[in-house]
Amino acid sequence: MRIQHTGVFAGEAAIPAQRARARTRARGRVVRDLRDRGGRGPRALTFAAGDVVVVSGLPGSGKSTLLRRTAEGRGIDSQDARERWEARMPRLLPYALYRPLVRIAHYAGLHRALRSGAGVVVHDCGTQSWVRGWLARSAARRGRALHLVLLDVDPATARDGQRERGRGVSAYAFARHRRAVGRLVTAVEAGRLPRGCASATLLDRDAATVLRRIGFRDAA
Repeated sequence: MRIQHTGVFAGEAAIPAQRARARTRARGRVVRDLRDRGGRGPRALTFAAGDVVVVSGLPGSGKSTLLRRTAEGRGIDSQDARERWEARMPRLLPYALYRPLVRIAHYAGLHRALRSGAGVVVHDCGTQSWVRGWLARSAARRGRALHLVLLDVDPATARDGQRERGRGVSAYAFARHRRAVGRLVTAVEAGRLPRGCASATLLDRDAATVLRRIGFRDAA
């Protein structure tokens, strides 16, 4: 099946997925399903210069790990802001007390990155659709595109990931994330991309593990 050009390329020749092939929906919008390939997926995803890439998924699904390994210094992760603030704060001070400051610092840094015009890869928890809307509008104002990379990891694996990093979320918060990410995966599988999103790439844990680069072509 032909995939329309949207400025996103896989780093290797396409390998048909067992669950679903890459497919198109609507004008110029692409859904690429890289799940169920047993680690035989592409090693790189390359986007047009200046585009914005959002990485979404459950807490513990591996978003931060993926950004650190693949974004080549262009990753914007709220976890980085949290760790910077934690290093400054008294050890016994609960994170909830300074969480608003962490969020302000994160979004201020994201705003600066977007204003630079460079391509960025952004960590997204999946529950705040207004963030994707903001990113889509920012990209559109610069004549660029927003792309979604969605980690489809089962809840048990995500919980294991939280335990491995020693930082989890409450049962209530995790249930909220499950609902939001579940709706997002279902919509993308049906070809219904978030508003303003030019493409979506679905990854399972194997596909995310073999991915080595999320990057951008040089500006002409």
